[in-house]
Amino acid sequence: MFSLLENNTSDIGITDGITRLYEESLKELIRFQAVAGKSLDYSYCYPYPSFDARSMKWDLNYFKYYFLKLHIPFHEGRIEDDFDTLVNYLAQADSDYFMYRDFQSRNILIKDDRPYFIDYQGGRKGPLQYDLASLLFQVKADLSFELREYLLDYYISELSSVVTTDSESFKKHYYGFVLIRLLQVLGAYGFRGLIEKKPHFLSSIPFALKNLDWWLNHADLQLDMPELTSSLISLTRLTKYQPAGKPSTGKFTLSIRSFSYRHGIPEDKNGHGGGFVFDCRALPNPGREERYQAFNGRDKIIIDFLEHKPDVIVFLNNAEKLISQSIDNYLERGFDKLEVNFGCTGGQHRSVYCAEEMAARLRSKYPGIIVETNHLMLNFSR
Repeated sequence: MFSLLENNTSDIGITDGITRLYEESLKELIRFQAVAGKSLDYSYCYPYPSFDARSMKWDLNYFKYYFLKLHIPFHEGRIEDDFDTLVNYLAQADSDYFMYRDFQSRNILIKDDRPYFIDYQGGRKGPLQYDLASLLFQVKADLSFELREYLLDYYISELSSVVTTDSESFKKHYYGFVLIRLLQVLGAYGFRGLIEKKPHFLSSIPFALKNLDWWLNHADLQLDMPELTSSLISLTRLTKYQPAGKPSTGKFTLSIRSFSYRHGIPEDKNGHGGGFVFDCRALPNPGREERYQAFNGRDKIIIDFLEHKPDVIVFLNNAEKLISQSIDNYLERGFDKLEVNFGCTGGQHRSVYCAEEMAARLRSKYPGIIVETNHLMLNFSR
């Protein structure tokens, strides 16, 4: 369903067809939670039988250690107190239902205009609100907040025919579970994106912070969580994730080239005299083995060879830090161009791989800029 969501919007927002699929999915979610859930033996659930207070604390610590600590200073004791306040509040919600755990549009398949479901193997006993929050606040889906409110009311209306529901109480706990879900996914993005450098997760961070900013301005749990609240406000103000930090023209171009040192360092035709040249010749060289010589750094066999070499990972991480520092500075100063070059002996394997990998990282990190790649020796060979 996520691919339909990406490609099937109208000029004024989500089409009626997509809205209907969300409605159908919510109906099925209620059947998962309140009907089928009654007959399950939750002792078989893996890795945990229920989403209890301990599970909530694990999610919050995932956020604290893999995202918050990487960005914002905070008082450890006071934020733990605030975590306890939030968990104690959420633990009051009725949790005698099946909780899908990762109910979101990437796990909803559409066949013959009907929804089918995958990736519920982490299911366990838990509250109704968590899955609803997972779907409506799925970060990359980027649903309008008006549509989210409509679907929330739709879900409550449908639920009322199955379970006696106090709408006001349900919504108060719902927005608490929206928060813990947002913090859990930020922890995942920190680990998978900032630490493991996976582009999809890096590119999701600005969307998650946009949702968090909305939550801070609209949800009122009437809980005293000063350290957590101030930390979340600071996160939403991080300039590195703000679209407004990109150039107003939208035409900042990062040009990344690979080259062979046999032919010399490429000329700067823009006349800026700046940018970077990174020497890849100290990295492991697949070109020394005959079986790799017919391939280049864009081929899977070469990617597999290089991406698991620790020296290559360290090299790229260090290069990314240097390049990012210049991009941030250039954007603030209104510059429109930066050139980056990766060279190796033949300009075929290591330099091509590093150029492509760096381009992927920086496209995710700076979605508002243009990133171009040019492989001089591959072009020459053609």
